Amino acid sequence: MACMYFANAMSFRPVRFPGAGNYQKPTNFLARRKSVSCAGSSPEIELEFIAPKPANDGSYAVEKATAISGEKLLRSIMSDNKIELYATYGKLMNCGGGGSCGTCIVEIIDGKDLLNERTNTELKYLKKKPESWRLACQTIVGNKENSGKVLVQRIPQWKK
Repeated sequence: MACMYFANAMSFRPVRFPGAGNYQKPTNFLARRKSVSCAGSSPEIELEFIAPKPANDGSYAVEKATAISGEKLLRSIMSDNKIELYATYGKLMNCGGGGSCGTCIVEIIDGKDLLNERTNTELKYLKKKPESWRLACQTIVGNKENSGKVLVQRIPQWKK
């Protein structure tokens, strides 16, 4: 469950000296405690990202992340968690998430119902690709009300 952290940066309380009359030392700043609020938290989506190629032992590495439902694009979640998204060409020539290059392709193996529908941009770039392929820069994870798990294959064009 995701929780919000609230913190007031500083509290202004002048320090008084006993027996010094009304003299006040210049204001000291006293840090306040952070408070945690979990009431009304948004649902979370769990994501698992499968590596594009198997390791030497034949197994595929899996990286995990979580996101608050409906708040982020799949590309942002991968970037924030330092999960590799692009093949070599995409690393050099991607559009930075603007939806104008088609290099951030992923395959949704499970949890398609937890994502938004394909956008017009995706329909343009993925018209000859399988329905399970999506552009990470166009894919919103969740809808602010749903929760669950999404299984994502990174760089599906490398699969054999």
